Amino acid sequence: MSAANSAHSVVEPSLSSKRIAGTIVIIYALITLIPLVWIFLTSIKSPPDSISYPPKIVFSPSLEGYCNLFTTRTRQTPDYIASLPAPAGICDEVTRKRNMVIAGPSNFLPRFVNSLVIAFGSTFLAVFLGTLAAYGFSRFKIPLADDLLFFILSTRMMPPIAVAIPIYLMYRELGLSDTALGMILLYTAVNVSLAVWLLKGFIDEIPREYEEAAMIDGYTRLQAFRKVVLPQATTGIAATAIFCLIFAWNEYAFAALLTSGEAQTAPPFIPTIIGEGGQDWPAVAAGTTIFLIPILVFTILLRKQLLRGITFGAVRK
Repeated sequence: MSAANSAHSVVEPSLSSKRIAGTIVIIYALITLIPLVWIFLTSIKSPPDSISYPPKIVFSPSLEGYCNLFTTRTRQTPDYIASLPAPAGICDEVTRKRNMVIAGPSNFLPRFVNSLVIAFGSTFLAVFLGTLAAYGFSRFKIPLADDLLFFILSTRMMPPIAVAIPIYLMYRELGLSDTALGMILLYTAVNVSLAVWLLKGFIDEIPREYEEAAMIDGYTRLQAFRKVVLPQATTGIAATAIFCLIFAWNEYAFAALLTSGEAQTAPPFIPTIIGEGGQDWPAVAAGTTIFLIPILVFTILLRKQLLRGITFGAVRK
């Protein structure tokens, strides 16, 4: 009986293995969170505390970084500041302590909105086109399909900065430079290869018999694709959307070269935030913290689909 009770499955990990794996995962998670926590702490420091050496762990929190991020300021004389009415808010109060007044809003919010429009717009187009192309490669006999798939994948092998100058010249001739449409088309072209390859694997795992049964019942090919294939490929589509969004959201090289004003996104704008005497590190950290929120929320909302999508097809019955 004791031998029978001590027997365990070769598939099920032992208790010690679970503990070791859990400890490693926790340590890895803590290490990866250190930069993010440090960025957040810097965002609530005052400018002197942010550049102090050795770095301050214990400090008085300040919202000056967030105020500087969303406003532009001008220095005034103490007499002029004393003649002003009472501060209208926290940012006004913090600014006056530095003998400055708020001159108007900064450009961070328009740049942040540009990031939202360009990243989510390109992600939608890349996933939409990638789903259609992947379905075609998966379900139809296409001449030289393997060669075409390799050609699509090869566009991902080349570093984007290698084609930045030709794209800049082409966009200048077409009038797409510094436009949201131009950036959406560019990010879509870069991401569609990844979307095709990922989604083709997911669609290959969906049995063809489901569509054939639907078409026998009177569905057209398009109706079968929309009502049978798409619901079962939801996890793969969600996983692909996350990967495409992460690239479009964080991309810096194209955004720095092809945009400078109207369509500029947050990544090239945040490092250029300048304060008195040099870089305004609390404002830079505040912008980085806010910039992380949308991609973090999007990933958390789709985390279940992401985990299912990654493991989809790993176990066959």
